[in-house]
Amino acid sequence: MASGEGEVIHMHDIALLINVAVALTAALLGGLLARRIGLPTLVGYLLAGIIIGPFTPGFVGDTGTISELAGLGVIFLMFGVGLHFSLRDLWAVRAVAIPGALVQMALITAIGFGLARWWGMTTASGLVLGVALSISSTVVLLRALMDNGLLNTSHGRVAVGWLVVEDLATVLILVLLPAFTEKTGAPVWQAVGLALLKAAIFAALMLIVGTRFVPWLLLRIAHMRSRELFILTVVVITVGTAVAASEWFGVSLALGAFLAGVVVSESSTRHQVSAEVLPFRETFTVLFFVSIGMLVNPRNLPGNVGGILACTAIVVVGKAVLTLLSGFALPAPAKTIVVVAAGRSQIGEFSFLLAQSAILLGIFTSQQYSLVLGAAILSILVNPFMFRLIAPTESLLRRAPRLWRRLDRHGTPPQPATEEMSGHVVVVGYGRVGEHIVTVLGRLGIPRLVVELDIGRAAALDQQGAPTLYGDAADSEVLDHAGLSRARALVVTLPDEAACEVVVAAGRHQAPQLPIIARAATQEGVGQLHRLGALDVILPELEGGLEIMRHTLMRLGFPSTAVEDYAETVRRDRYDITVSTPDEQGALDQLLHASRALGIAWFRVTEGSSLIDQPLAEVRLNTNRRSRIIAVLRDGQLIAHPEPGFRLHVNDLVSVIGESGASDGSADSADSADSDGIAGGSLSASMGLDLVLNRGVKPLKAGSIAEPDPPEPH
Repeated sequence: MASGEGEVIHMHDIALLINVAVALTAALLGGLLARRIGLPTLVGYLLAGIIIGPFTPGFVGDTGTISELAGLGVIFLMFGVGLHFSLRDLWAVRAVAIPGALVQMALITAIGFGLARWWGMTTASGLVLGVALSISSTVVLLRALMDNGLLNTSHGRVAVGWLVVEDLATVLILVLLPAFTEKTGAPVWQAVGLALLKAAIFAALMLIVGTRFVPWLLLRIAHMRSRELFILTVVVITVGTAVAASEWFGVSLALGAFLAGVVVSESSTRHQVSAEVLPFRETFTVLFFVSIGMLVNPRNLPGNVGGILACTAIVVVGKAVLTLLSGFALPAPAKTIVVVAAGRSQIGEFSFLLAQSAILLGIFTSQQYSLVLGAAILSILVNPFMFRLIAPTESLLRRAPRLWRRLDRHGTPPQPATEEMSGHVVVVGYGRVGEHIVTVLGRLGIPRLVVELDIGRAAALDQQGAPTLYGDAADSEVLDHAGLSRARALVVTLPDEAACEVVVAAGRHQAPQLPIIARAATQEGVGQLHRLGALDVILPELEGGLEIMRHTLMRLGFPSTAVEDYAETVRRDRYDITVSTPDEQGALDQLLHASRALGIAWFRVTEGSSLIDQPLAEVRLNTNRRSRIIAVLRDGQLIAHPEPGFRLHVNDLVSVIGESGASDGSADSADSADSDGIAGGSLSASMGLDLVLNRGVKPLKAGSIAEPDPPEPH
């Protein structure tokens, strides 16, 4: 019996793993295919769900199992929305985003409801369909704005704020939806009021207690220096809050996860939380989209072609037209309204979430659900073309001057600096390395453009007035808007070597002659980045070793130019430190030769020196090797190759060039005896120079030349 039970449990575990493995594999193949043909990966995930669903031949996934796992996708998706929710950003665009979003949702819902009632759908299902058609996908919008270089512009900020309002309204709708379907016999207003009261109590607890406890907890865990405990804490907060919201307060998982994200966003560790939760969010969100596709019966699609096209027309054409018309009432420039119109002409994850909830509550049938899915897929496919219509639409509107003046009465905001930049340096990544480069370029007055994925860093750069493109340069077309063909250089400082390789390859493809400087993480990556088109590749770990070697050799008296030549040879040999290549061996030979050849040093003329007020014609450098004065630094002014009549003053810095190497003992006894008169310095020990009068018979007094100081020319 025990053996049989163990076998059943084992088979159940394997069945679970098989479902997860097949779902993720199908999603991977669908996503790859979608990206290959230039479509959003979300389309591939939905098609993968249809393929492994119960309505298509072949492998049939367990809808219940995948749907339960997809619940985690909903939780992490909403947590991410809350984590990046900024009341400050929303407040900055409130005059446009809040009235625009609410009015547009009401109008599209009314149109969708009217169409649904004409088709014979119930009042509840008609309202759900209308709301689902009115909600645009934040994920799709962010990707489109990023790909078109609009995300951190004034137009993009309004569009994102608009969709944030829609998301918040959808969360409220998800809270209220069960109240309309409960059969308690109580009036609807009472059920709605109770749902709102529960949601308000939960929100108050999270915003009052949670904002104090959760950030404190995360900071304490972070100080323990255990990445595993930190990740576990984040997951427990995310999932635990969502489940507690559902079980104790009767509100949706979505609201619980959203408020958990809002609370965590108040923590100083929010950026690390975002990075750690990203793999969970991406993985389980994929399963969420797959589970949505599994609910679709392809057999219902042919019979619903007319309905799907009608819904798609409402989403694509209706939203765009109504948004453009709203521009006559909203205080926004015409270009902003056109961008928002293009960005809203699609539906996505929140529409799916609403429709899925409606199915679970018995409001929607699978045939009605296919209307939402079909309209979503078609609108997402069309959305990139809507962004391509922004410029033609603007040109068309300008042809009607009176109409354009009315629409653009609030003026055109300044164009993003990135659109007209030239002769600039593009820096990808604003970590510690990138920040230093950007700072130095700014001090030198060199135009620079930063491409950064972290929204906090990008916002900080914007506030500093540094041109910035927000987006993942390794995973979008954001580089298309960096003006690489007009740039002077591309600097890639990303610590992720794979991402760095993608950016270097894309940069070389867009600008074949552009100098590319890249950062490597491994010695193998140095070669790969060179092959992809980087002219200079820096490996920080070995670069530190080269710097130690450089300082060591210079302290041993080797000329700095020869040491730098050797270091550059090692870099050209891709950090081969075995001294096995002919170039490195040749550089070392030159280094040895240079150590016995010429050297340069600076000496200060001090009080009491017999050189004071002596013309250079009467001064010579007399040693067993040839030496001469090549420059004098006086009061911050550099005098190169002074004339024979030039006279030395106290505190003059004198630059001496001569043959280096230890004395061979062939000098005059007087010279040798007074060699200590040259206050040590590295040069006196290695070159054996003595400064004497032109007559050559009277050596200088000891101490006439002081310890050499480095020159500081202005």
